[in-house]
Amino acid sequence: MFIDHAKISVAAGPGGAGCVAFRREKYVPKGGPSGGDGGHGGDVIVRADRHIHTLLDFKFETRFQAQRGIHGMGSNMTGKSGEPLIIKLPVGTILRDADSGEILADLIEDGQQAVIAKGGRGGRGNARFATPTNRAPREWEPGFPGEERTVELELKLIADVGLVGLPNAGKSTLLSRISAARPKIADYPFTTLTPNLGIVRAGESGTFVVADIPGLISGAHEGKGLGIQFLRHIERTQVLAILLDSSSPSLQEDHQTLMHELKSFSPLLLKKRRILVYTKKDLHSGKFSGLKKNVTGAIPTMTISAVSGENLEALIRLLWDILQEEEQASSLV
Repeated sequence: MFIDHAKISVAAGPGGAGCVAFRREKYVPKGGPSGGDGGHGGDVIVRADRHIHTLLDFKFETRFQAQRGIHGMGSNMTGKSGEPLIIKLPVGTILRDADSGEILADLIEDGQQAVIAKGGRGGRGNARFATPTNRAPREWEPGFPGEERTVELELKLIADVGLVGLPNAGKSTLLSRISAARPKIADYPFTTLTPNLGIVRAGESGTFVVADIPGLISGAHEGKGLGIQFLRHIERTQVLAILLDSSSPSLQEDHQTLMHELKSFSPLLLKKRRILVYTKKDLHSGKFSGLKKNVTGAIPTMTISAVSGENLEALIRLLWDILQEEEQASSLV
């Protein structure tokens, strides 16, 4: 089951208490205070792990507590600090404080980690309070509490290209033909129930990641259909491939619906580089004109057939060239 949103509570470990003790050794008169400090509490750390792909585990386990620090001991021995608690999350997870909305971490690279709850400091033992006028102090400090907070987890998949289209536009079929991904494919709407990722090889050494999300319908940004749950996954993409079923009798309306839903969800999506892909070329014969030129403007267009494989290599090269241009543009900023 694919889960991309969860809420958990985390608590860092409290620090250990300081110790009250005095040296009592043979031949050491008036040994003085020897109480050690308490150990620090363990931090709560999140770490991105590319082997994890969903937040499903956090639907069942929602409370995480780091280890507390050990109390100080005599002979000026400091207590052992608590072990940090490491929570492994999928790459692409955003963590927000549920109360303030503050972004605590955005894990976009494998192995990236961040502290989201700091462990409490250990209390001081009585040896710390000794002064020339107070040579036998009995003061000590309890351990300080660790940070506690409720954290919202939101997963946004990391992909270079996002496939956007109405139900049954051929997104899953295309992904299965240009990558090793094997999404569910059937002749009825909403066969894609969760986002799918596929790695596409461009040439001998180039690769890029393509994300296929469930089909959008009119009103998706308001919660209709399945798209609203997964539109967040194309927010990180660099290029959007808008797929239109070339056998549809209402291409103009289909395109308007997709553009409206993307804009309603986030106007920033329309600022991304886009290409227009007409699918299912094998289902129509003769000359195909597509949308009017004033609708597409300078947006590259291509007609393909994922079933016969026509123009798939050309589509891969086009996407790769656009991604290279975007990479060069970002390096100049």
